[in-house]
Amino acid sequence: MPMTAPQPAFILVRPQMGENIGAAARAMWNFGLERMRLVSPRDGWPNSRAAALASGAGRLLDNAGLYDDTAAAVADCDYVFATTARPRGLTKPVVTPERAMEQARAMIAEGRKVGVLFGPERAGLENDDIARANAIISVPVNPEFASLNLGQCVLLTAYEWRRQTAEYAPEVMEMAKTEFASAVEIEKLGDHFEQRLEAAGFFFPEAKAEGMKINLRNLWSRMPLTRADVQIFHGMLRQMVRWKERGD
Repeated sequence: MPMTAPQPAFILVRPQMGENIGAAARAMWNFGLERMRLVSPRDGWPNSRAAALASGAGRLLDNAGLYDDTAAAVADCDYVFATTARPRGLTKPVVTPERAMEQARAMIAEGRKVGVLFGPERAGLENDDIARANAIISVPVNPEFASLNLGQCVLLTAYEWRRQTAEYAPEVMEMAKTEFASAVEIEKLGDHFEQRLEAAGFFFPEAKAEGMKINLRNLWSRMPLTRADVQIFHGMLRQMVRWKERGD
């Protein structure tokens, strides 16, 4: 399978349930990762339950590397992260998923190979696995309930990888077949409101009228109005006048 871009290998160590392997594959593919390695899956390989849960990410399972032990799975890696929620009594850097994927991106850009170890569902990675890693990834979760499902842990890490390698605006405005109103259009809307409110005697007392008009103009300038919004407001004002003239 051709790789779309340099990326870390996600290594599932002794995963116990095919469903979780499938969920991990789906999480990886959600964020553009496709290098999966499996170390001694408990229920053997291939696994029909993994394929069922992977949904559209089945090709990751088809091309996953299969290894007898962790040493073989990380043999070609220049740097390895190990995910664990429990202190292990080993002296290693402990980083968040965000920091880990930031470091992974920098190392991969230099041509280095990076692996990320994920432990089995029940007990996580053993010390022998973690001893082969250069750093530990620890997710800042509730300390009273720190255990993460395998698929969840993979998803969190994959998400941080995507954040480090793709540019996304933190906020966008979805325009539904319209565009933002121009300053002139908003100015005319303000004029229309002032005319109608003036006729209705809204600007009272006279000494406060000018300040009230300025506040209204300021209100319009704060609102991200679209052309459709402006048309609706104009229509509302016109209909209100027609209703009054009909005497309904």
